Amino acid sequence: MSEEPHPRADELDDMSALEFVTLMHADDRNALDAIGPQLEHIAEAVEAIAGRLRSGGRLHYFGAGTSGLVAAMDAAECPATFGVADSLVQAHTVADGREDDRAAGRSAVADALIGPRDVAVGVSASGRTAYVLGALEEATARGSLTIAITCNRLSRMNRGVDIAIEVETGPEVIAGSTRLKSGTVQKVVLNMISTAVFTSLGHTHRGRMVGVVASNEKLRDRAARIVADLAGLSIDEARARLEAAGGDMKAVLAEARKP
Repeated sequence: MSEEPHPRADELDDMSALEFVTLMHADDRNALDAIGPQLEHIAEAVEAIAGRLRSGGRLHYFGAGTSGLVAAMDAAECPATFGVADSLVQAHTVADGREDDRAAGRSAVADALIGPRDVAVGVSASGRTAYVLGALEEATARGSLTIAITCNRLSRMNRGVDIAIEVETGPEVIAGSTRLKSGTVQKVVLNMISTAVFTSLGHTHRGRMVGVVASNEKLRDRAARIVADLAGLSIDEARARLEAAGGDMKAVLAEARKP
């Protein structure tokens, strides 16, 4: 558990800066390795989420504090990366002061009109955040697919959900600071889930961001380079075709593949 003192806690105050960051680096590597045993559950979640989204469902994250911020980051990145609607992946979060409000979690699910086609993902390092527990309980009652991402194998949150992803990261260097290893693995797991889901749904092509919305010069240049690479065009021709298609990379690539 993250609240327990680190095995080397008594040495920390006397460490040099290099010793301190070396210890943190080793801890982070161990935490990432702890994801390995959960890959089957992560893959199961990817397949289940993709199925719900194909049927018109939405993906909802619920979290508080650091976990909520991590979830919000992943949700915010999906439209820009995959070209999906802002409403397809939503993060519902509260600050630490409201994380003990179970009813607020239930209300968040009700207010979002979450139903049987949707997915509710609870993110909590401890697995006992009341706001997230309330959200998962309400989502379950409404027939949604429910997934828990925790760093505590024995947590209450892992019971009663459809899929539990339990990454045991162990004590943090600073006891209880879940922005460290716990936050890192939560971000990595969410990266895996959203990226694999939207790749399976065709929002990428051969490892390229073909759904990206080219809203500025940097992204327009990136889109042109991707189209040129995938379609075998010159960069100038790629730019011209993108301009004619209103920046729709998928349309340009589909046209280029025609015999």
